[in-house]
Amino acid sequence: MNLTVDGRLRIGIVPYLNTRPLTECLPEVLPEAQLVVDVPSRLAKGLAYGTLDVGIVPVVEWFRHPEWQIVSDACIACRGPVRSVRLFARKAPEQIRMLAVDEASRTSVALSRILLAERFGSYPTLVPLPLENSPENSSADGVLLIGDRAMSASEQGWHFVWDLGAEWNRWTGLPFVFAVWLARPELPVGPLHELFARARDTGFARVAEIAADHAPRIGWSPAECQAYLQENLWFHLDEEARRGLELFRKFVDKYHLRHPSLPDCPQGLG
Repeated sequence: MNLTVDGRLRIGIVPYLNTRPLTECLPEVLPEAQLVVDVPSRLAKGLAYGTLDVGIVPVVEWFRHPEWQIVSDACIACRGPVRSVRLFARKAPEQIRMLAVDEASRTSVALSRILLAERFGSYPTLVPLPLENSPENSSADGVLLIGDRAMSASEQGWHFVWDLGAEWNRWTGLPFVFAVWLARPELPVGPLHELFARARDTGFARVAEIAADHAPRIGWSPAECQAYLQENLWFHLDEEARRGLELFRKFVDKYHLRHPSLPDCPQGLG
């Protein structure tokens, strides 16, 4: 099962709150694995270049690389409001002509473009929103934020604010899947399915500890972090989540959104 020179499985993970129930207990479940912490875009490159064997990767990367294998039914999804992927707009949806986005939010960028196009006939030009820039200082008609940045942003002063998880669920009636465990095509993944599921289940049983540890990093209370993990996220790639994933893939292909519209940047898993 191990493909590295030293015989250790190389697993790419990210340090964000929404992944921690999946990754917190990996050292216990896979003690011989090498955990590589990096930003999502570089995890995808690691899989592509063979420097990683498995990674928690945005689903648009799987659409781009269908030869990669989904390792587990552990995933990052939502069945309603997700809180960590939000679109802040100064105008009505049909009037949005320019959208500023966190530059590596490939899945969330595709989702926002699909929602605007399908529901409002709006096809905005995308511009990057660098990490050092606040959304209020952008001159764009709308701003897409993901991750910790989205959760801490104020809703005051905007024409409307969309929670993209809620909008997708309201429109389709299905969950939205943001990220999955993917492996290189030559990796024998049979044993990993149960191991990654066990890591998820063990990690989710420790959400109170995870929340208390992560809360100071984003300025939330431990109770808010715990509620986010338990109420806003769904970590199971079940049948309903797979239907949502396949519907999203159809829209991504309809609008030719498999390839990134902006260069890489280290923000977020969306």
